[in-house]
Amino acid sequence: MFDRSIKIAPSILSADFANFGAECRAIEAQGADWVHVDVMDGHFVPNLTFGPAMCAAIRKHIKGVMDVHLMISPVDAYIDAYAKAGADVITAHLEAGPHIHRTLQAIRATGAKAGLALNPGTGLDALPHLLDMVDLICVMTVNPGFGGQKFIGSQLEKIRAIRAMIGDRPVHIEIDGGVTVETAPLVAAAGADVLVAGSAVFSGGSVDSPSVYGTNIAAIRAAAEAARG
Repeated sequence: MFDRSIKIAPSILSADFANFGAECRAIEAQGADWVHVDVMDGHFVPNLTFGPAMCAAIRKHIKGVMDVHLMISPVDAYIDAYAKAGADVITAHLEAGPHIHRTLQAIRATGAKAGLALNPGTGLDALPHLLDMVDLICVMTVNPGFGGQKFIGSQLEKIRAIRAMIGDRPVHIEIDGGVTVETAPLVAAAGADVLVAGSAVFSGGSVDSPSVYGTNIAAIRAAAEAARG
């Protein structure tokens, strides 16, 4: 059932790489709504992270939504592999190839929800032609590639414009990059409902001290919900 309640999606890019299964269980137990997996290819973005096999390995540790963000190019050849690995949402970048409409069709054909990501420098000219093809729009509020970057405030105007364009369509607005207790209210007020947070969730905690994750998640959620009035 679609709803616009605030959802916190911790990015495992900031988790303990040697303990992913336990980390996924811990963040969900501490209140995470989705688990966000940042897939990077060292080509489309300047970092190299997770393949389909890793996603398949952690899937059995995730009870809720596995949100897979493909920061890769080309992307189409890998959609089926990530769908078979258990992704509930597969997000591809508008900038990753020349045929984004075909890419979104391919994602939906697997049964996964289709996400469309936009880099900070990307405008919205193509969006009206794609709105009925997407289940989620991911606004990058940092340049993709690394965690821990500073939030780019100019993207708030873009979030507001996207929210107006969506209207009553059942499309989530996800924010990825620099989400903290300080920036969560800004993006929530602009219209976002899925907040990806890496270091802001995992900082100070561990699988041996998971209550810190819960405290961080609750603080981000409370700040975002308060901004909605």
